[in-house]
Amino acid sequence: MTKAPNASAGGPGRIGVLGGTFNPVHLGHLRLAEVLSESFSLDPFIFIPSEIPPHKTVAGLCPSEVRLEMVRLAVADNPRFKVSDIEVRRGGTSYSVETLDALSREHGAGTEIFFAMADDAFIEIDTWKDWERLFTLAHIIVVRRPEGPGKPPETMLPVEVREAFCYSPEVDAFTHISGKHVYFRDVGALQVSSTQIRGLVAGGRSIRYLVPETVVTLIEQRGLYQYPDPGAR
Repeated sequence: MTKAPNASAGGPGRIGVLGGTFNPVHLGHLRLAEVLSESFSLDPFIFIPSEIPPHKTVAGLCPSEVRLEMVRLAVADNPRFKVSDIEVRRGGTSYSVETLDALSREHGAGTEIFFAMADDAFIEIDTWKDWERLFTLAHIIVVRRPEGPGKPPETMLPVEVREAFCYSPEVDAFTHISGKHVYFRDVGALQVSSTQIRGLVAGGRSIRYLVPETVVTLIEQRGLYQYPDPGAR
């Protein structure tokens, strides 16, 4: 279960989704999306900045329209990457179950949605709104990271729903009774964090080669992240 991501069979109607605050977006986000797009034949791959994140402090969070602009600048040169303002337009707290439900209706039953998240987020999925429905709305790609929890995949599935899954060796994933899969993948993405970047900016240090140049320019022009991050831990 620690092997590199294997390509799934290609076909029409396979979209990738990565949500987050993107405060700011960085090259780790872009590299992750690139690897997953290739590995799972996803086109488009959609970045969805949140309006108000339910599991993170809003202290030090740039306004959503600024974060949207940063993500649009970051993905502008990749025709496979798209940005959705669905959570910003909806307003209020951004819940993934509402977003995936809306995307499912928008794209129709013939489209498969692949929802990517980090392993540290997945182990807390049972604290999310209507979390059990998430397994019926999309395939979930759990990205394993060196600094993550490091638990065996089968123990990361919430106890309450484990009986609803069985391991499917042909796709190297856990299959839900709905037919959706939960994949655990080591993708070798860049180890960069938005918290790290905000700290560098506040300390007057360079963030080149961590953030797209267009985003570096916007951060400098707007004077973003110039002060110590009250949301850093």
